[in-house]
Amino acid sequence: MALMALDHVRVYSGVPAGGPAAAVFLTRWVTHFCAPAFFFLAGTSAWLRGDGGPGEPSRARWLVTRGLVLVALELTVLRLAWTFNFDYPHYVLAGVVWSLGWCMVLLAGIAQLPVRAIVALALALIAGHNVIPLMIDGQQSALLATPAGPWLRVLYFGGAFPIGGAAEPNAFVLYSLVPWIGVMSAGYAFGAVMTREPAARRAACLQLGLAATVAFLVLRGFQWYGDWPWRTPPGEQPWAPAWIRFLATTKYPASLQFLLMTLGPTLIALGALEGVSNGLTRVLAVLGSVPLFFYLLHIPLIHGLALVVATARMPSALPWLFTNHPMHPPEVPPGYTWPLPLVYGITVLAIAALYAPCRWYARVRAERRWAWAGYV
Repeated sequence: MALMALDHVRVYSGVPAGGPAAAVFLTRWVTHFCAPAFFFLAGTSAWLRGDGGPGEPSRARWLVTRGLVLVALELTVLRLAWTFNFDYPHYVLAGVVWSLGWCMVLLAGIAQLPVRAIVALALALIAGHNVIPLMIDGQQSALLATPAGPWLRVLYFGGAFPIGGAAEPNAFVLYSLVPWIGVMSAGYAFGAVMTREPAARRAACLQLGLAATVAFLVLRGFQWYGDWPWRTPPGEQPWAPAWIRFLATTKYPASLQFLLMTLGPTLIALGALEGVSNGLTRVLAVLGSVPLFFYLLHIPLIHGLALVVATARMPSALPWLFTNHPMHPPEVPPGYTWPLPLVYGITVLAIAALYAPCRWYARVRAERRWAWAGYV
C-alpha cells in the first residue's frame, strides 16, 4: 500500500516512469511489486474466505458482486479522483481496480475447477502468454485495427480505443486481463499453502519464492524466453546502464520475467515477515487491513496535495493537474517536475494522514459487521 502511494505521488509529480537515471528508475521499479502482489493475494484471500457460512453469500457470488463493485468504482469515483474533471466522454479509465474486478468475476468460474486444473491454467497464462507476440509476428497493428481490436486490447494488448461513437480513442486499458487472471488464479491455488502449519507455510513461501527468483535470473541473464533482450547489440549505444536494462522488464502486459522478478521476492518476504511485529509492521498492517478504503481515499488526497504543491511552486501548472491522469495527460509543463525528496516527502505525508482514518474504519468494520463493509 505504501509503495502504491509512492507511485501515485510520482504520477502527479511529473517524474517519469523510469529512465536511465538510477534514482528515478528505482523509484518506479520498487513500485512494480504492488500490482502482482494485489492480484496474487486477492486470489489467496478468495480461497481463505471459503464458500461462505450461514447467511453469507457463496464464494462465487461474493467474487462476482465484489468484482462488479470494483469495476463500477473504477469507471466512476476513481476516474474522477484521478482527474478532478467530469469529461467522461473523452476519457474512460480501465486501470488496476477495473482489472482486479473483472478478474474476480472470472475467478468465480475458475474456482469451480479442481485445484490442479487451476494451477495448470494459471501457469499456462503466466508462462505461455509471451508466445502471442511470436505467433502474430508483427501483425499486432493489423489485428488491433479489426472490429475485434477493442476486445483484444481488453484481453491482452491494452491501450486505447474509441467507444460510444467517439471519433478518437477515449477508453484506456492499462491492465489487460491476461496474464493478470493467471496471477489471481495462481494466488487462489496458493491459498492451500496458506492453510498449512506456520513452519510448513513459511518453508513453502521460501521455496516457491526462491524458485521464481532463480527462474527470473536464468531467463533474464541468458535472454531466453519471457521478455525483450536487455543486452545492447554491438555498435549500438545503450540507453541505460546494464543493471537498469536487466531490471527493466515489461509490465504492460506483464511479461513472464516481470512476474517472476516481482512475485519471487514477494513470496520470500511473505514467509520471512510472518510473525514479525514492530511499530512499522503494525502501522502497515492497519493500512493493509482495509485496502480498498485506503485506495479510495489516497488518490484524491494525493491529487489534492499535488494541487497544494503546484500552488506553492508553480501555479501555472495547475491546469495540468486537472487533465486525464494517469494514462492520458498532456506533456509535463516545463520546469514543473518535482525533485525526488519532495516526492518521497509527500508520500510519507499522505500515508501518515491516512493512518488514523484507516485504523478507525478497520475497528468500526470489525465491531459493527455491516453487510456492505465486506466490499470496502
